[in-house]
Amino acid sequence: MTPEHTRLVAALRELRAGAGLSLAALAERTAYSKSSWERYLNGKSLPPRQAVRELCRLAKEPDGRLLALWEIAESHWSGRAVGAAPAPPTDDSAPPPPHQAPPPAGTRRRLGGSRLLVMLASAYTVIVGGAAALLFLLLPDSAARDEEPPPASIPFSIAPQCHGAACEGRDPMRLICGIGPDTLASHRTATGAHVELRHSKKCGASWARTWGTEIGDRLDVTAGGPTHSVRIRNKDDAATFVYTEMTEVGPGSTVRACFRPASPDGERECFEARVGGTALTPRE
Repeated sequence: MTPEHTRLVAALRELRAGAGLSLAALAERTAYSKSSWERYLNGKSLPPRQAVRELCRLAKEPDGRLLALWEIAESHWSGRAVGAAPAPPTDDSAPPPPHQAPPPAGTRRRLGGSRLLVMLASAYTVIVGGAAALLFLLLPDSAARDEEPPPASIPFSIAPQCHGAACEGRDPMRLICGIGPDTLASHRTATGAHVELRHSKKCGASWARTWGTEIGDRLDVTAGGPTHSVRIRNKDDAATFVYTEMTEVGPGSTVRACFRPASPDGERECFEARVGGTALTPRE
């Protein structure tokens, strides 16, 4: 997988785990089978854009960020991104590209023996490949829908890419720390924004995320070391999740998040949580 695809898969898995949705539940409530969802969530194929939207809908989460990740991943997968190598089509099963047809029958141009053999071999490859592709496209998806993949066939080998100090100031989604994190605490601000303190035990790091924000809002997070901030820059940010960078934590560390509304009349709101403990009282 490309790094962009890896980041999308991590975000999809986090969303699915947070919503408690099984493969069977996804298959029953969407147009995609269990085997299809298994491929999407294990990075075996790029999900259709609509599948990403359906997962966000079921998880009752904004779809802006996930769709933005999908656009980036799809552009690299398809080879449309600058400098990216062409890749197979998405799971929408786009038809294979057209092949050059053999020379028309009855041509008077004489071909050398070696060139004739090459042409015959190419034509044979086209015919066999086209027949195989057609057979694959005609196979019904209903059989896959009823088939539950055995647990052993759903490996997920993507591991977090940092731990502890190596995660400091880095993106939790890109470094695969956002798969199944714990929510240490959550807070609803006076302006209606949601803020959560997140923690990954495998990465030894925490971060904060927010949504339901307004342009100009700012979120800070710290665990006694550097403070990492993120600002809501535009309407796209305001319509989806926005994450701070990570800060190193250990068992017993206190993580603090502060939300600063864009309005000059708004007051800063802070709250804390202890890793391995419970949320602490919101404070200024």
